[in-house]
Amino acid sequence: MSESPFTCVLDARASLGECPTWSVAEQALYWVDIHAPSLNRYDPAVGSNHAMPMPSSIGCFGLRARGGFVVALRDGVWLADASGRLERRMAGAPYDPHHHRFNDGRVDARGRFWVGTMNERRDAPSGALYRLDGERLTRVLGDVTVSNGLAWSPDGRTMYHADTPAHVVRAYDFDAGSGTPARPRELARWRGETDRPDGAAVDRDGCYWVAFFRGGKVLRIDPNGRVLREIAVPAMCPTMPAFGGPDLRTLYVTSARADRPDDELARFPRSGGIFAMTVDVPGLPEPLCDA
Repeated sequence: MSESPFTCVLDARASLGECPTWSVAEQALYWVDIHAPSLNRYDPAVGSNHAMPMPSSIGCFGLRARGGFVVALRDGVWLADASGRLERRMAGAPYDPHHHRFNDGRVDARGRFWVGTMNERRDAPSGALYRLDGERLTRVLGDVTVSNGLAWSPDGRTMYHADTPAHVVRAYDFDAGSGTPARPRELARWRGETDRPDGAAVDRDGCYWVAFFRGGKVLRIDPNGRVLREIAVPAMCPTMPAFGGPDLRTLYVTSARADRPDDELARFPRSGGIFAMTVDVPGLPEPLCDA
């Protein structure tokens, strides 16, 4: 880990940092601490972070074209203004909130918000992936335990999705018009206990960057499933990468420190922080939600 090219740019000590999303318009990184719970705005120009408290677990969010956010809270999907104040619930939670919650999600190129769910008990594949259609959640994929790793190829023809406890990332043909994935196939599968694919992002060349929760690394994988690069992160639980900076060549990675053993936190004291490094191939701007 001492040779990691990542540096900690925000020692946030987040319980469960997730969903980093770069705002091109603001040149700022938004992210969530699921357990705090809070939606955060990190300004790399001055190194400051502003937390916007949420009333319940926030799995993910999307930036709205008209300003503000669409946020996935434990009790449903909400619209929020630019200050993080909730305005209106768009859709209720499609699960029992006592043991399920929303998890990974993002906006597609057509401005639709997608959000996955997870079984917190992890005792059954009862999670799913949903698409927000107006004020209704449409179930698109099911039979997963922890929905994660959602991303699209630069041409929008391939959708990627992971089930973390199953150690697998799948690729789908994607119909952008209808928002429908088809013809699933394995992009990659791992066997190791710590090889747990979490959040992901795709670069301009179509390569899939994925964080490994409990694995202390991020991988760059080409569209054929070949691992091109493996990079250590100074935290055992990186959660999701995102491209940012003026040229989208800064790779940010969020991380977690909740429930980590004391000896691990002693070795990786900035667990829960946001890490960054410069990459050769830039990412793509995150689309804005039409909601």
